Amino acid sequence: MAEVESKQDKFKRLASKRVSNAIQKIELIGNLSGSSYECIAEDAEKIIGALQQAVDDVKARFSKKAPEKKTFEL
Repeated sequence: MAEVESKQDKFKRLASKRVSNAIQKIELIGNLSGSSYECIAEDAEKIIGALQQAVDDVKARFSKKAPEKKTFEL
């Protein structure tokens, strides 16, 4: 008979995978700063601001505050 996964175990399993994926995607965004691309400071600031807002929203959700819904566009 299969064991039922606890909520804590499910959280740890999913969080590990999702955080690793998020870090990998952020690193890919960082690659856009390389010499293969041309980026103006205003666009870089928009990207950094959007990422910071997303992190702030996650912090708010973990502290049980409702985050504002935002979209990103260059």
